Amino acid sequence: MRAQVIALAAAAALLSASIPSRAQAPYPSRPVRVIVPFPAGGSVDIVGRPLMEKLQNALGQPFVFDFRSGGASIIGTEAVARAEPDGYTLLFTAAQHTINPAVHIKLPYDTLGDFAAVSQVVTGPLLLVVYPGVPAHNVQELVTFAKSSSKKLNYASAGVGSGFHLAAEKMKTMAGIDMVHVPYKGGAPATADLIAGHVDLMFGSSVVMPHIWTDGLRLLGVTTANRSPLLPEVPTIAEQGLPGYEVKTWFGVFAPAKTPRPIVDLVAREIQNAVRDPKYAEHMRDLLLTPEGNTPEQFEQIVRHEVPEWIKAAKAANVQSD
Repeated sequence: MRAQVIALAAAAALLSASIPSRAQAPYPSRPVRVIVPFPAGGSVDIVGRPLMEKLQNALGQPFVFDFRSGGASIIGTEAVARAEPDGYTLLFTAAQHTINPAVHIKLPYDTLGDFAAVSQVVTGPLLLVVYPGVPAHNVQELVTFAKSSSKKLNYASAGVGSGFHLAAEKMKTMAGIDMVHVPYKGGAPATADLIAGHVDLMFGSSVVMPHIWTDGLRLLGVTTANRSPLLPEVPTIAEQGLPGYEVKTWFGVFAPAKTPRPIVDLVAREIQNAVRDPKYAEHMRDLLLTPEGNTPEQFEQIVRHEVPEWIKAAKAANVQSD
């Protein structure tokens, strides 16, 4: 009799231990924190907030932005690397994610090892623009002028180690020209000084388009390998005498490494569904951005390709810190 009681007790304990795993609420069962390593406003909000609303509608829980700006996006990114890999902390970031290993020697995280790629949301070109007083209407003329002028061209950027900075350095190296870098604390003040003629050129995002339409700036080319379907008449830099030149901006979502794969796949599928929505896609086209919504494997491959490419570009430009 005593043996039977012990056996029944053991069976009951085993049954009770198995119940939580089978009865566990499906993901997500509570709000999801989405850390953004940039200040609020601008492209981050325009691209990200509508996406998070769609994820909330599809999965039934809020996806809430938590802005952790600072340190060229390093502060917020580290917070995600150290977070519990349970799917309730995600990273919404930009191409700076793959640039940072090239310009910061001592990152507090491993870009390739501490994150699970979820999905690349959108991609787009940078735009090479010049002050109208610069005597160049295409890249070849700009290169010729830079080589022949007694005065060095100077270019603005959104800061040392930014994608705008390295895009210019990459062109400078490939074209064999010399230009003076004038870093600013963000794209807005850099654009303002370019319009005023205090600098000669810069690589900018789609926010410079209104100044192109009003002839405040002259657009020479786009940085992607192929022409933008949204600006089909604008040639790429590569086709203007610099074959192989390519720089692409993007926004994407990551999770901490070791986040359960079913959660990563679920969020990726919902991102894919969201970016295919015609209204969202049209909203992105207004920013010269192309919806992507690729798979975790595809996004991981992109990240692993870009990191060494940026390292190579940073070394050529002698751009490193820490």
